[in-house]
Amino acid sequence: MTTPLANEIQALLTAAFAPTHLAVINDSAKHHGHMGDDGSGESHFTVEIESAAFAGVSRLQRQRLVNAALGDIPGQRVHALAIKAKAPGE
Repeated sequence: MTTPLANEIQALLTAAFAPTHLAVINDSAKHHGHMGDDGSGESHFTVEIESAAFAGVSRLQRQRLVNAALGDIPGQRVHALAIKAKAPGE
């Protein structure tokens, strides 16, 4: 099931990175009742993204780029965001 926030994350990352692969996975159900679960069903996500924009870029910088593209979503609208960012061929 796709949620409004997952759709927003997908749209922002698609616009920023033109990915060759993008999966936005809602992990919130796995964390129901745990710290950070706000009851919205949109508190925990995993992003798997592959883009040429990440070629020659360190893992830390990739994380920073993704977080920057998402604006206020990480840390404010989403409690936890796991990012798996890679360049094509990695």
